Amino acid sequence: MAQFIDKVKIKVESGKGGNGAVAWHREKYVDKGGPDGGDGGDGGSVYFVADSSMTTLLDFTYRSIFQAQNGENGRIKNQYGKNGKDIYVKVPVGTIVRDLKTGDIIADMNEDEKTILIAKGGRGGRGNAKFATSTSRAPQFSEPGEASVERELELELKLIADIGLLGMPNAGKSSFISRISSAKPKIADYPFTTLVPHLGVVKNPDGNNFVVADIPGLIEGAHLGVGLGYEFLRHVERCKFFIHIVDMTEENPVENYKKINNELLNYSKELSSRFQIVMLNKADAMMEDDIQRLKEEFLKLNENTFVVSAVTGLGVKELLNYVYKKFDEIPTPSIELNITEDTGFADNDDSRYEAVKLNKNTYSVDGGKIRRLVSVTDIKNIRQVRRLTNILDSMGVFNELRSLGLIEGDTIYVANLEMTYTGEYD
Repeated sequence: MAQFIDKVKIKVESGKGGNGAVAWHREKYVDKGGPDGGDGGDGGSVYFVADSSMTTLLDFTYRSIFQAQNGENGRIKNQYGKNGKDIYVKVPVGTIVRDLKTGDIIADMNEDEKTILIAKGGRGGRGNAKFATSTSRAPQFSEPGEASVERELELELKLIADIGLLGMPNAGKSSFISRISSAKPKIADYPFTTLVPHLGVVKNPDGNNFVVADIPGLIEGAHLGVGLGYEFLRHVERCKFFIHIVDMTEENPVENYKKINNELLNYSKELSSRFQIVMLNKADAMMEDDIQRLKEEFLKLNENTFVVSAVTGLGVKELLNYVYKKFDEIPTPSIELNITEDTGFADNDDSRYEAVKLNKNTYSVDGGKIRRLVSVTDIKNIRQVRRLTNILDSMGVFNELRSLGLIEGDTIYVANLEMTYTGEYD
């Protein structure tokens, strides 16, 4: 059996933007040629692409670092540097992408060929030709390229299934899925037969097929990591509803049913409240009187109860007709993301910042946009530093710092750049 890997940690890094060039036009018979330093190229970005042909995250155990190409530096004669190449990382459909630093879910790769921007490449710096004005015809500086974006991520594969099959070990889930679909899972009579969740495609008469997931059997304490249950409980989070398969030949079927539901409750209150259909299985091995007694007991617990034999097919048609009906009625649950569709991740275009008073004479201001501004500022060039302070002033940074007590001569840490406040913006 192929190894099933459903959670890995990786690192991605976009390309750095190329630096702008400082150069001067040199041509025979042309006196005092102007600035012609070209812009640097943009760094490559990192994208994730959902691929339905992948069924596991196993590939990421062999390669865990993905880096896009840097942009080239600008050149003379106003020549732009080449943009770095983007990279497209394929992940299985159903992969959840979580930022390890923030804990936020930043992408849900829930559709085949869905493409999400994960790490945006740095913008290329402008060459000195771009800074020429009527009052500054010979700028001696260019702009450095933006820094790359590094992200440490956790990929978690949540199987794409519309309906989840729940039940104790050996309740008959594998037999049922092989009965209603073309899936052929291995079937044996011992605990934890299903080491890998099996998926089966069921053909709906109206043409709208759906996927059923055979979730490994749970035992008491699965939500705490006992047995295999905890490892796969998260795979039922996408399901519209559950078919809870109960082995009627067990000593206490009602108690087993309650144990499974208790595991769901302990794992997630939302999951425990999700719609369930009860399938009383192995009717072929039971006397009719015992079947009726158990059915009456379960109808008191769940009115959506059906008697079935996965082996002989008894009652399967009636159950499936009800499943078809509920499949059309119940919407697919959504997963809350901390992203916007246009950027692919939370802080790419974040202009918010946080201003803090560290002590009597020291202040700090930090944020996504501020970090990017600092990264493209050559602190050795007074004009670029002046440009940075002008932008900070227009953003209201100095006003907010003054409201915290900032006065002339105080120190400000702008991201990782230390500055002394001169008071000239009062």
